Amino acid sequence: MQDLVDSTVPTAVLAAAVDLARTAAVDAAEGESEQVGEHLEVVREDDTAATHYFAAAKPGYRGWTWAVTVMGVDEVTLGEVALLPGAEAVVAPEWVPWNERVRAEDLAPGDLLPVDEDDERLVPAHAALDDDEPGAEEIRAVADELGFGRPRVMSPAGRFDAAERWTGGDFGPAAEMARAASAHCGTCGFYLTLGGSLRGAFGVCGNGNVPADGHVVHAEYGCGGHSEMQVDTGSVVMVAELVYDDGVEMDPVPVND
Repeated sequence: MQDLVDSTVPTAVLAAAVDLARTAAVDAAEGESEQVGEHLEVVREDDTAATHYFAAAKPGYRGWTWAVTVMGVDEVTLGEVALLPGAEAVVAPEWVPWNERVRAEDLAPGDLLPVDEDDERLVPAHAALDDDEPGAEEIRAVADELGFGRPRVMSPAGRFDAAERWTGGDFGPAAEMARAASAHCGTCGFYLTLGGSLRGAFGVCGNGNVPADGHVVHAEYGCGGHSEMQVDTGSVVMVAELVYDDGVEMDPVPVND
């Protein structure tokens, strides 16, 4: 049976090239040898390459390491040198594009928030029609011929994204206010139904006495301001003239003639 070869161990020639690797690391540190610390390990890359790791003593780079790759079979040559973060290194957070970082509350008066041309939430107005909607093809043809309406409208993906966001928001069916309510917005007289494909699940609250006023609310949201909520005042009970009795005997006051 053929002996198995440990694929993690570099060749002896590559493993012995510590001095060559250290010299390359010092050169990368602009000749400041004190920035290259102890040799940590050597890792096999393939049959002809390995990487030596040295502790980095570079100011501001605590937890980083110098990584020097060497190559060769009989004669070793230098590959590349890099300063890499270790497990405990302080690194910058992962970069996120600005249009994914921005939040609704970040937009101030006068600010501009451009929309990408390929934003999947938007489509040309006539293309927003679902193929299974009655008369979709005819409507598209008329829209193209006349060229009226908005240039773009929300795509099915955009509407789904909005519906998902509203459902899980402060005015969705799982909100604390909705869970405590005895009736839902869908049966409230202040509920203004949305048009289009979202009309079955969402509307706008028109009750100026509740926090949801002017907000998009789910039909299953609810609060204490439901239009059909009536307070039981009970029947009116006639009360006789009140007589105060504090238990104190009152002697009649004599009247002088």
